Amino acid sequence: MSIKIRKALSEDAPFLALMILQSSRAEKKYGMFDLIFATKKDEETLRYIEKLTTTNAKNQCHYTNFLIAEIDGEKVGSLCTYEPRIATRETFVEAIEEIERDNGSNEYLEILEACDFELNKRTLIFDFMEEIEGFIDVGVLKALMQKSLLTARLKGYRIAQAMVEIGSLETLLYYKKLGFREVRQKECEIYKEKFGRAGLVLLAIEF
Repeated sequence: MSIKIRKALSEDAPFLALMILQSSRAEKKYGMFDLIFATKKDEETLRYIEKLTTTNAKNQCHYTNFLIAEIDGEKVGSLCTYEPRIATRETFVEAIEEIERDNGSNEYLEILEACDFELNKRTLIFDFMEEIEGFIDVGVLKALMQKSLLTARLKGYRIAQAMVEIGSLETLLYYKKLGFREVRQKECEIYKEKFGRAGLVLLAIEF
């Protein structure tokens, strides 16, 4: 089974939206983008996230940050890498405002302020590492990560980081299998109140 890794294009927005929503929920019924867009149906939430991948503000969800894995022409996984000095918290807020939500909530700003880590601006951040059902454990995520690390080395990076929810055991285990180590945890009461998870774990890998 041959896995092809390619850069995402703007027309991949619907698939990227699905991967972003799946990742943000992390086996929960309610995640960050459900809070941000305050919609009643997944279809509406996905439409907003699609717009987020193509905003003028180059936020972390922008399609240019993504690699896509394909098997026999079918999209089966995604991995996002972004530079925190470019895709800042301010850029994310700017992108959300650009979308012009109908019923959105700004509660996410309080969560970002209270629960985010102070990230090293000289590292690369990995996010939205996902694969579709039916293609788990066939090497999709490993292939995406290997390609991303190779690209990062060529850009001069030597450290990459990722954030995973406390209690998201499967995702945490997979990152550790790929060589990441746990740096620290940050428990956050408002995060637990909104999403039912105690907070976030910061992971890092040197290469």
